[in-house]
Amino acid sequence: MGFFYSQFFATPSYPKQSFANQTVLVTGANVGLGLEAARHITRLGAARVILGVRNVNAGQAAKQDIEKTTGRSGVCEVWEVDLASYQSVLAFGDRIAQLPRLDVAILNAALATETFQTAEDHERTITVNVISTLLLGLLLLPKLQATRREVPSTHPRLSFVVSEVHAWVKLPEWRADKPMQKLSDPSHAKMTERYPVSKLLEVLLVQELAGRVRGSEVIINMINPGFCHSQLTREAGWTMWAMKLVLARSTELGSRTLVAGGAAGLESHGSYMTDGHVENTALSPFVRSDEGRQAREKLWLELSPILESVRPGIMQTV
Repeated sequence: MGFFYSQFFATPSYPKQSFANQTVLVTGANVGLGLEAARHITRLGAARVILGVRNVNAGQAAKQDIEKTTGRSGVCEVWEVDLASYQSVLAFGDRIAQLPRLDVAILNAALATETFQTAEDHERTITVNVISTLLLGLLLLPKLQATRREVPSTHPRLSFVVSEVHAWVKLPEWRADKPMQKLSDPSHAKMTERYPVSKLLEVLLVQELAGRVRGSEVIINMINPGFCHSQLTREAGWTMWAMKLVLARSTELGSRTLVAGGAAGLESHGSYMTDGHVENTALSPFVRSDEGRQAREKLWLELSPILESVRPGIMQTV
């Protein structure tokens, strides 16, 4: 399904599936798609909704807003996590591990910037959108698996919010010994393409992760919400503002796709969802090619020792 057709003619279904008794995590939940997804999930009866946010004050405001609009108090909790800091991600993951259960995790937090900065020895977008996001996913996996064993009535989901823009860029750096390290070299950093490149890396690595985890234990999927009004592009200029006026979905419409991913069935395991449905043909030709498979394997080999250095033994979970 083409980008323009999706933006103008496809309407993601209004979420109706119950989340009763479930514990759900949404990162980047203080604004935009994450906030609206958390609102839907609270409305749909979740017992506990954890708002993973970098800005706690904004998270508290989001919590109050959700409670006011849904009429449900005492459901949302605001937990701090900064994906630019491995220690913050570790602390957050360890806190999640203490929960009695975790049914759904929607990893939505991301960064879009054209300013080159480093965080944890990599360019900041790579750290936030790729390395820390996969780190968090692996930290959550044992609790999701345990929930599946202990609560047979639930089938936990781990959903990664990606983007169709992964198909708008090439990745010649995949041929390097360490592609993410090369992308973190200022001389190879085309920051105007950095967000799409980060989403391409994320797609490839999530595919690899899903291939290593049985869908019968945890459903792992990727969600493309489409081009939406959100805070993600707040650093962009007037061109992006004009594009949003013409093309962008409302934040609420886009958030429906996140909820769909968090409620999707086994058919979505390892798959790419767009407009709330599995649509693997919408993945870029590169991702579906033999070169894409080679890039995926090379990226996993680069990622593994990075994550092992942050949390020894973490790669034994997959």
